[in-house]
Amino acid sequence: MDFYDRIGTASLGSRLRRLGDRLAEDAKPIYALYGTKLQPRWFPVVYLLSQGEKHSVTAIADEIGQTHASVSQVVSEMVKHGYARVSKAESDGRKTFVRLSAKGLAAARKLDTQCIDAAAAVQGLQAEAGVDLWKTLGAIEQALGRQNLHRRVLREKIKREENVRIVDYISRYAKAFRTLNENWITTYFKLEEADRRALNDPEGTVLQAGGFILVAIIDGKPIGTCALLPHGEACFELAKMAVAHEARGKGIGWLLGEAAINKAQVAGARKVYLESNTRLEPAINLYRRLGFIEIAGGPSSYERCNIQMELAPP
Repeated sequence: MDFYDRIGTASLGSRLRRLGDRLAEDAKPIYALYGTKLQPRWFPVVYLLSQGEKHSVTAIADEIGQTHASVSQVVSEMVKHGYARVSKAESDGRKTFVRLSAKGLAAARKLDTQCIDAAAAVQGLQAEAGVDLWKTLGAIEQALGRQNLHRRVLREKIKREENVRIVDYISRYAKAFRTLNENWITTYFKLEEADRRALNDPEGTVLQAGGFILVAIIDGKPIGTCALLPHGEACFELAKMAVAHEARGKGIGWLLGEAAINKAQVAGARKVYLESNTRLEPAINLYRRLGFIEIAGGPSSYERCNIQMELAPP
């Protein structure tokens, strides 16, 4: 059995690195077939610069999705071998601009034919393997854009250690939804009319309106809740997040928040926002860790609201 098969999917990154290394090694002699001595790892930079325009190292890194350090290293290699030239910006000597040299442009012109043949070969490889790896990689990248791997592993760690499940609301959780939220609200503030409407009729005010309620369960007992309230097209408000006092400090709020954000994004949300109070410092810190940033929003229906936050784009 293959080494990575023994480890399983936990080794996805290492296995992809092995595949990438193999493809890069296979690609080395391919460039010679088309009369160039370009290196496979230079390809994204050469292709981006092939139109003759200059780009900053930072702009290149942003465009091709690599680190600034990695692009700087590639550019240095290309300059050393005569394929690129660099210059400093007149207004900012710290910014380096890159463009292909005459030698680099000549090599880049040969890439068009090479790309046609390489694309056909890869399509044949995928057909032989019976998978569309290109589309699969795109889907995985989109999913990681919604929630990175660190957050996904952290979620599983908390769930395993605390034996937590995050489930969709059903009517038997109505009492817990009301009690958990009443407890924290009345500890710091007072119940308001908007609270009463949601807590007394969660199915009517949230679910039937197109929203969602999630419940955290430990050993069959509901110990946390949160809701997504719909506000117009593709917009949800993260609200009614509550965790039982005895379950605080275990990452339950993180799990609920992550699950709610994921559900909102799967439902097509382009905006997720929340309203809170800066007195609730642990909650504000949690929201920031989840990716929310403070905004200047519109009027709130809650007297206690003195801060509004919105999920920053990935």
